[in-house]
Amino acid sequence: MNTLTLQQAAALLKIHPVTLQEKARAGDIPGAKIGKCWVFLEIDLIEHIRSQYPRRALQGEHERNITCHSSNAKTPPVGGSKSSSTDERYNVALGLTTKSKPRIPRPAKAQMWEQNRLGVKARRSWKEAVVRWLEETSEKATHQEDKRKLIWLDTYLGALMLDEITLDVIDSIRAAKLKEAAKATTNRYLALTRAILLRSRDEWEWIDKVPKIRLFKESGSRERSLTREQAGRLLDELPEHQRDVVLFALATGLRQSNVLQLEWSQINLEQRHAWIHAAQSKNRRPIAIPLNEAAYAVLMRQKGKHLERVFTFRGKPLNSANTPAWKKALKRAGIDNFRWHDLRHTWATWQRQAGTPTHELQRLGGWRTGAMVERYAHLAPDHLAVAASRLDSLLIGYDLAT
Repeated sequence: MNTLTLQQAAALLKIHPVTLQEKARAGDIPGAKIGKCWVFLEIDLIEHIRSQYPRRALQGEHERNITCHSSNAKTPPVGGSKSSSTDERYNVALGLTTKSKPRIPRPAKAQMWEQNRLGVKARRSWKEAVVRWLEETSEKATHQEDKRKLIWLDTYLGALMLDEITLDVIDSIRAAKLKEAAKATTNRYLALTRAILLRSRDEWEWIDKVPKIRLFKESGSRERSLTREQAGRLLDELPEHQRDVVLFALATGLRQSNVLQLEWSQINLEQRHAWIHAAQSKNRRPIAIPLNEAAYAVLMRQKGKHLERVFTFRGKPLNSANTPAWKKALKRAGIDNFRWHDLRHTWATWQRQAGTPTHELQRLGGWRTGAMVERYAHLAPDHLAVAASRLDSLLIGYDLAT
């Protein structure tokens, strides 16, 4: 298969090299730019001549060798066109109503020529990667959170091809997010970006390399909890419908989404038992909820208000707990630096202080591993007192004075 330089191809087509270069760039004539020079396949040009000038005689075919000014020229990545279908799937996946500014696509003919004739890997866009990522991770408990992060990242990555995402781009994302969030939150955005890029390289084989994305070193897990006196003040300040929601969370340790989306079909009042389905659980495992007196009393007060959902307001299911009323109640109660999820930390802290063993707390809280529960171990040192006292019989009688 003979390859021709720009000058050789121009001579075969009997047009000026500059004209040939413009037509090749526009995709009217098949060819590819490798390094700093244009390359053409003789067979493609012959087919082009026959299609454009069927009566034109082709006289003699000579062996031609390709020459190029740069001996170290490398094949550049092919410019992938951004089809409208990809943009539409991307916008639908993220729930966007407006499209990002479209890139000017390279002519489809040039792309197909490079891919089929030269074996060049097709370039892929960030949007294509996002669409595939969301399709493959739709069962993740954090799927909706991923969507929210990807909508924010669209400003920085939405118009880029995967091979255009460099360390400079990542640094701009890191700097922008740090202006509005803490390092831990910034890490979540960087980690999601890294995960998509790594899958694009390792599983989908869309790119050959990815930038090395480093995360900030984070401090220990947050352990903010309320004292019983603070919890009492907060409950007093909350409106009635939110008071029962918070009280139920303190009694069961359930996450906000599990509390708000709780349905009567998940409750057996006679046996004083409730459950969270595996699909609703963060670790995709079902959670059994024995109902203590406080939780049972809350449910009895909600009975009859709605056919399906447990917690409602004015006949409609509650969809959010982190409302202005919640924030105002915290302020009136004099409680700072407290999030709704910290109610779960408060529940776990109280359980440990009451002597609940680690393995029982793990099952009650629906944690996958005991490591997540160990953060509360220091709150219940009483069970270690027995172990420490086992040396008393050996040490009593010794004079340790110096």
